[in-house]
This record gives sequence, C-alpha cells and structure tokens, in this order.
Amino acid sequence: MKSNLLRFENRTVVVTGAGSGIGAAIARRFAAEGGRVVILDSNADAGEAICAEIIAAGNLAASHSCDIADTDAVRSVFDQIGDIDVLINNAGIAHVGTVLTTEPADLDRLYAVNVRGVYHCLHFGVAAMRKRGSGVILNLASIASRVGLADRFAYSMTKGAVLAMTLSVAKDFLADGIRCNCLCPARIHTPFVDGFIAKSYPGREQEMFDRLSAAQPIGRMGTPDEVASLAAYVCSDEAGFITGAAYDLDGGFCNLR
Repeated sequence: MKSNLLRFENRTVVVTGAGSGIGAAIARRFAAEGGRVVILDSNADAGEAICAEIIAAGNLAASHSCDIADTDAVRSVFDQIGDIDVLINNAGIAHVGTVLTTEPADLDRLYAVNVRGVYHCLHFGVAAMRKRGSGVILNLASIASRVGLADRFAYSMTKGAVLAMTLSVAKDFLADGIRCNCLCPARIHTPFVDGFIAKSYPGREQEMFDRLSAAQPIGRMGTPDEVASLAAYVCSDEAGFITGAAYDLDGGFCNLR
C-alpha cells in the first residue's frame, strides 16, 4: 500500500533487525511513506522476504545480510549503502534471568548485539551523516531502561546502555544537524512473544498471553504498527525540534501501575 504521507521521499532509511516483528513494521511504514528502505538482518531469508514484500507493494527497498555484532561486516555494509538520511537501530535480543542466574556467556551474548551492535551502527552511521551535515537516528530502547523489571538483569543493562548512547549522540552531534532519539516500548505482540510463550508455558499459552497483556494498564500489548507510527513521526521533519528524547510506548506501564 502507498501512504498519503510521503515524509521520507528521496531519503535512505536504514533499519536493523527488519526481517520480522517491529523492524519489519517500521520498514514497511517508512517505505510506504516514500523512503528507500535498506533492511539489515542477520537472517538473510527473512530480510529478503520483507524486501520483496515492500517492492511488490510498489515501494523501494534493498536487503543486506549483516551480523551487527561484527565490526567488519557493519563497516562493509555501511560503505555499500553510502549516504544515509535515517538510521533506526531496532535489532536486539532478549534474556530472562536475575544477576544470579545470568551466566557470563549470557551477558556477553546480549552485549554483543544490544550494545556493541548498536555502537557499530552508530559509529558508521553518524560518520556518514556528519559528512552531509544532517541525519536522524532512532534507537529502540525499552521500558526496561526506565523501570525495574523482574528477571531481566542483562536485558535491562543493555537497554539502559541504548538510552545512554542516545543521549550521548544527541549531545555530541547537535552542531552537525543530527537528531537522535529513542523509543521505550513495553510488551509488543510479535512472533517472538508467541514463541516465548509457547516454549516457556506449553499448554498454558492463552493463560500466559492474557496475563502478559494485562501487565500493561491499558489492558493489552502494543502492536508493531503502533511502534512504526511513532517511529515515523519522530524521524520526520515534523519532529525537527525533538532530540535527546525517550518516548514511552507502554500502555501506561511506567506511570499508571
């Protein structure tokens, strides 16, 4: 489908982790609004599938297989992309556990993607934007960076780092015309959530889905399209006065519990 809004026409939009879930919804939305979307995903088939879907809808997209934890891989892909107008750091992985049940290998695995991977894309993305004197960056943090969540020690640590990186980049590159913000979603209903429930609570899927939905005061999980809608606004020229901000997209979780 084509959007009546073409806020990203003639702009290159890079979205990491766009092969599924929130990232796929963001890629579709920005492409529908005229952007040339570049999908980065470690799963080449998933990235290509979303790319083909966008092109079939009459919009512009390209896909690259990329492990964002790999410095050389990210450098190579960003060199191929060239000019970047919008960078959306969405790729991330999760982990359940306290500081006692989180093993060093767990911490390293999450750090590699959620912190080092975001750093890599910021490092090369900001450099590309700085040459042009403009650009917009949106990082996907989480309510886990804002409030204490049970059994999310490593995940919260990494998302706290994403929030801190957002503020740092926003401050350091004001004079270069680069805006940097982040979104802090609560639980969003994606295939990952369904898979987690099926794996962790076999036979109790509906019960746990209802319980996890009720954790948001609004009474349900968010949708990937709702995240994409806010992302499109924050990255558009309409939000040109906004930088260094963290948006809660949480159904009231942070303030209304």
